[in-house]
Amino acid sequence: MLSHELIVHTALRLVGQHGAEALTVRRLGAALGADPSAVYRYFQSADDLLLAIAEELIARAQDGWRATGDWRADLRDIGLRLHACYQAHPQAALLAAHRTTGRVHEIAAVEAILGVLRTAGFPDPEAVRIYHAFIDQSLGFAVLDAAALALPAVAHSADLRAWNASYARLDAAANPHIAATVHLLAADMRHSGYPYALDLLLDAAAARLAATR
Repeated sequence: MLSHELIVHTALRLVGQHGAEALTVRRLGAALGADPSAVYRYFQSADDLLLAIAEELIARAQDGWRATGDWRADLRDIGLRLHACYQAHPQAALLAAHRTTGRVHEIAAVEAILGVLRTAGFPDPEAVRIYHAFIDQSLGFAVLDAAALALPAVAHSADLRAWNASYARLDAAANPHIAATVHLLAADMRHSGYPYALDLLLDAAAARLAATR
């Protein structure tokens, strides 16, 4: 039997298996074993369905999260949860991470992040600016890393090999800084830069909080 939840979960599966082009009412109806027009009993439009997918990813990222009272640890946990959720669904992340749903789970996430910051003692203007930087950094890395994961395997492997195949062979006299660090670059570029970037942002936030006191 059709339901809002079943349609969203099926749409996520289709996008994950076949990419963004799979998100059509016709293909969704076929996957559900239903007339495509039945989807419109639950969603006003294809964009309404896309917003529901965005909301589902936010909901999954929040599932089980609880504030501990340690503002830095709490924000780090929220950020890593968001990033991990979008990495688990890279094709959907490319479609939905930049959207604003204005729905229950997104509202809860905004409330939680602002609550962590305001409870920690950040003045409201500072809390809002840090919220903005935090969420844009989280979603920006989510989309960047999702795009890499969504590449065909051959292209993804070629990108990673380029650090050894191209950069390691550069003339050291012309590119001394790359030559000195290429072994580190080749290893580090295999992983997302998000956790380190997140820590840098939290370090800066902590310094600003200390300054306000």
